[in-house]
Amino acid sequence: TSAYSSPAKSLGDPGITPLSPSHIGKDSDADDAVEQLFLVVVAIDFGTTSSGYAYSFTKEPECIHVMRRWEGGDPGVSNQKTPTTILLTPERKFHSFGYAARDFYHDLDPTESKHWLYFEKFKMKLHTTGNLTMDTDLTAANGKKVKALEIFAYALQFFKEQALKELSDQGGSDFENNEVRWVITVPAIWKQPAKQFMRQAAYKAGMASPENPEQLIIALEPEAASIYCRKLRLHQMIDLSSRAPVNGYSPSDTIGTGFTQAKEHVRRNRQSRTFLVENVIGEIWSELEEGSDRYIVVDSGGGTVDMTVHQIRLPEGHLKELYKATGGPYGSLGVDYEFEKLLCKIFGEDFIEQFKIKRPAAWVDLMIAFESRKRAAAPDRTNPLNITLPFSFIDYYKKFRGHSVEHALRKSNVDFVKWSSQGMLRMSPDAMNALFKPTIDQIVQHLSDVFDKPEVTNVKFLFLVGGFAESPLLQQAVQSAFGSRCRVIIPQDVGLTILKGAVLFGLDPAVIKVRRSPLTYGVGVLNRFVEGKHPPEKLLIKDGTRWCTDVFDKFISADQSVALGETVTRSYTPAKPSQLVIVINIYSSEQDNVSFITESGVKKCGTLRLDLTGTDASVPNRREIKTLMQFGDTEIKAMAIDVATSKSVKVGIDFLNY
Repeated sequence: TSAYSSPAKSLGDPGITPLSPSHIGKDSDADDAVEQLFLVVVAIDFGTTSSGYAYSFTKEPECIHVMRRWEGGDPGVSNQKTPTTILLTPERKFHSFGYAARDFYHDLDPTESKHWLYFEKFKMKLHTTGNLTMDTDLTAANGKKVKALEIFAYALQFFKEQALKELSDQGGSDFENNEVRWVITVPAIWKQPAKQFMRQAAYKAGMASPENPEQLIIALEPEAASIYCRKLRLHQMIDLSSRAPVNGYSPSDTIGTGFTQAKEHVRRNRQSRTFLVENVIGEIWSELEEGSDRYIVVDSGGGTVDMTVHQIRLPEGHLKELYKATGGPYGSLGVDYEFEKLLCKIFGEDFIEQFKIKRPAAWVDLMIAFESRKRAAAPDRTNPLNITLPFSFIDYYKKFRGHSVEHALRKSNVDFVKWSSQGMLRMSPDAMNALFKPTIDQIVQHLSDVFDKPEVTNVKFLFLVGGFAESPLLQQAVQSAFGSRCRVIIPQDVGLTILKGAVLFGLDPAVIKVRRSPLTYGVGVLNRFVEGKHPPEKLLIKDGTRWCTDVFDKFISADQSVALGETVTRSYTPAKPSQLVIVINIYSSEQDNVSFITESGVKKCGTLRLDLTGTDASVPNRREIKTLMQFGDTEIKAMAIDVATSKSVKVGIDFLNY
């Protein structure tokens, strides 16, 4: 049974029943929202491992500026983004973000550092928490807990202040928050509560408010990437499939070289940090046949991998989503996790756990050293990769075990990891590739499943985007698995694809025309009881009328196409004519065939209370209550109207507070 009591069984709330015939109206006048004029669009790519922002002035939308160079930076990792790390003082006040947070935390004395609260890779918590609420906690490196909403709000506030400061410095006068339209990107596979959570955190950070929700757009990461990919010119991408195999084997070294050239080209333009986007649809799209050809965007980041299948509608190049976003937690963090498992195998799980708690800053150092070697892994690499072990690791291990790290490596039967006299772990390329294998296999497997779906035919291109797409190992795996089915294409500066696409989306949110609904939505109603059709336990007799309770009256099904801004309308009438307060409960489910609100997986996500007391008695005895649901970007609004008196009530669908 479900957590909801039968709406009709509670007295004084006889519920509503559909007015037959039930009709679905689609309003075309859904665009009556007043378009606000923003001077600038700022997009924030809030990533699992790294984050950044970019912006564009609405007067010159062809220029996208990526945030100014950050202080700090790591050897072997050139990037416009900053690590998604945040440091709070022992009093739980915001201290710093990014490299600054990491370096400050690292320089603290171990006796002090255990009182400071350091968070990294915390975005994944929103994906992995089943019952996310406003009270969900995050755990800092020292084991202390803080409300996730506070951490996310601090991070967004940091970006808000950085961006406004940069805009003010550039314009020579103070830039106000109300002149900015903000765009925050989230994985498409996140469930609705996580997307709503991000919006709430942004409100807390002062970017927008419930009274002015249009100022903030929550964009889906692969969609943003898709928008940018449509603008790509041939010189801005690397087509893996154009490197013809020689004698049946592909010269994998070219995978690396194309990238180096591309990086050089970008680096020369780095100082300007401004990317020009032409107002056209790139050349490769001329090969797509409208209406039949599709393309897949695979957004592989630190935490998640997201896939969407799109179709382009020429001439204006609108996008249509053909298959609901899928994916999973197959980001590059999986490789870090395998490395940690390897360390546990060599040094013992008990030691690694203790080391992380007792020397958290040194653990962070070790993972940074691993990160830069991880980026050096390639299919054709022959020389070993060296990872420096922090001094405190070597020191603490000796104290903990009574013998040296070197001894542990000799004793462990992990033969492809050796100890070098310079105090480094030496990994053979095969050992490194083995750390990537589980994650890459999952990505390839998931992609195969998507390709096998009946809706997914005629795929011409596969765009590989996101930070993990820079990995030659992932590139080669995707190319060898799918290169015969479609062209595998990687945009240059691939880590910034989502950021640039999110800016373009903020400049023109109407570019995405059709989405797939991730959930089934409906309301709980009473229907006339039909013997043999309705289950007997749902029978309720009120004033001589036989009702079937708990019926789920559907507004839209999971995976159904919804045009943005589309409104679905239904008409109901009170089951009892004298009723003066009408309560309409809105429910959602991931299943598409739902008959009753008591089925498992059905969740309540909104309530409309329409109070009709004090209205004129000359109302017709079959009172019509119109209920509308409007499907927006990641927000859904519902409204009920009493047709006779035009009294109305509105509510936003809420996945966090029920």
